[in-house]
Amino acid sequence: MDERKPKMQKTLMLTDKGYKDLKKAVAACTVTNFSMFIPSMIMLLVIMELMKPFTGGNVSWINMWLYFAGGIAGAVLVFLCSKNDYKKTYVVSYMESENARTSLAEHIRKLPMSVFNSKNLSELTTNMMGDVATTEHVLSHIYPQMISNMITITVVCVMFAFYDWRMALAIFISVPVAFLIIFASKRIQEKLGRKHDKAKLEASQQVQEYIEGIKVIKACNLDGEQFEALENALRTMKKLAIKMEFGSGVFVTGAQMILQSGIGITVFTGTSLLMSGKIELVPMLLCLTIVTRIYGPILTELTLLPELFYHKIAIKRMRTLMSIKPMEGDEQKPVKEYDITLNNVSFRYNDQGEDTIKSVDITVPAGGVTALVGPSGSGKSTVSRLIARFWDVDEGSVKIGGIDVKELDPEHLMEYMSFVFQDVVLFNDTVYNNIKIGNMDASEEQVLEAARAARCDEFANKMPNGYNTMLGENGSTLSGGERQRISIARALLKDAPIVLLDEATASLDPESEAYIQEAISRLIMNKTVLVIAHRLRTIETADKIIVLDEGKVVEQGTHKDLMKKEGLYRRLYSIQQESLGWSV
Repeated sequence: MDERKPKMQKTLMLTDKGYKDLKKAVAACTVTNFSMFIPSMIMLLVIMELMKPFTGGNVSWINMWLYFAGGIAGAVLVFLCSKNDYKKTYVVSYMESENARTSLAEHIRKLPMSVFNSKNLSELTTNMMGDVATTEHVLSHIYPQMISNMITITVVCVMFAFYDWRMALAIFISVPVAFLIIFASKRIQEKLGRKHDKAKLEASQQVQEYIEGIKVIKACNLDGEQFEALENALRTMKKLAIKMEFGSGVFVTGAQMILQSGIGITVFTGTSLLMSGKIELVPMLLCLTIVTRIYGPILTELTLLPELFYHKIAIKRMRTLMSIKPMEGDEQKPVKEYDITLNNVSFRYNDQGEDTIKSVDITVPAGGVTALVGPSGSGKSTVSRLIARFWDVDEGSVKIGGIDVKELDPEHLMEYMSFVFQDVVLFNDTVYNNIKIGNMDASEEQVLEAARAARCDEFANKMPNGYNTMLGENGSTLSGGERQRISIARALLKDAPIVLLDEATASLDPESEAYIQEAISRLIMNKTVLVIAHRLRTIETADKIIVLDEGKVVEQGTHKDLMKKEGLYRRLYSIQQESLGWSV
């Protein structure tokens, strides 16, 4: 289907509506261009009327009043055309930009997590904001005006060619030469643009790293050499920005000088033809009026034309992102059983040389509590994320109720799962809305009931606006325990048949932990539960405990079974029991 689209539509990555709107914008700009000739024509008629006494005639004041009325009518017409031009050009380009950002956001949401391992957050932000903004500016300031100006000047020159081809040629001859200079420098400007774009991304990454690490910077009193990478990135960006502006400025200035020479060429040609009696004064003045009117907008477009080459880089980056295949699957296939099995599963993150999970076989029975334990880096969290299909396995299969998760659409799969992760992500919104994310169709009473069950009342009611209090970026106004309670409230509200708990009580004080344990007990009732735990005392009553080490299953069984063995679980449990008696 994409092959049938017009070349410009594919080049600019426009929707069908966006392409139609672009054509309407070109038409509107062309009408505005021709309407702008009306004041110039009326001014010329007034000058001709005022010159009559110099040729033995009299000024007709009736004509002058008619010209005055025509001028007012022309001004109104120009206003209406310009208003229509604005709506068809600027407003529509902003709407297309909104659609582009929404499409990018939807596409990013469906991408596998491996993409986010390989791409920096600042690069994706640049795709959604900077690149789309560049497209927005090109659609609103360059393409419609440039195409309409070319149409206008071509029509005018063709009309003049019927009257006097020499004057038409004098008006038109400098235009293609000026544009040729800009397009001849295309490779140079694209090369400079790519370098500058790369430098901007590097600087954005360094700035992001600096801001994210500001707590460490303050705590360790870091300065000087510690920020050499940031300083170098900003300095490089500055140098390349100057070089790019200078490079494009040289060619643009040269093109503008060539274009403006057309005025001199037109004057010289008109004067020569007038002196030789081959043209009359009025047509020559008309040519001069038209040439000054036509060249003004083109001079502006020449200044903006280098942005087309920079836009090409932005479009290429957006096209690369959109070409990444999202995770797909059946959106309707029902999951009726909730046991989970991993068969001979191996997986590695794309930036690592060896497998994180190695030929793992795991069974999580439906309706029971299964715990994953092991040293840090053993692959516990990776297993839970493979079950949730945040990544797809490299080898083997992950099945829920006998259905391979690769057969299910990720969003459809999420309907069957609730999560409580150690790292809670909150949005800059109210407490109420952050909880309601668990189930957007829930009633207010259901949201508040889940909040009470997760003990959110204890801190929410103390806030200035209760549950309508804004939390700040990523819940910056809350403690770790309070953030965790909101996460549990979300899971309670969603009420999915499968629950994944990743060290859900890690950030809680002893008192809060007791309350949350009660909430979790309610959350996991009659559900398939997979618990990742470091504090082994919290999973002593689990129906099944699976011990991982270096990406492999080394032990599994109940707490009593594993304690009878002289294995890793018993050693980890003993170490933790000994540490309980440690004090400062």
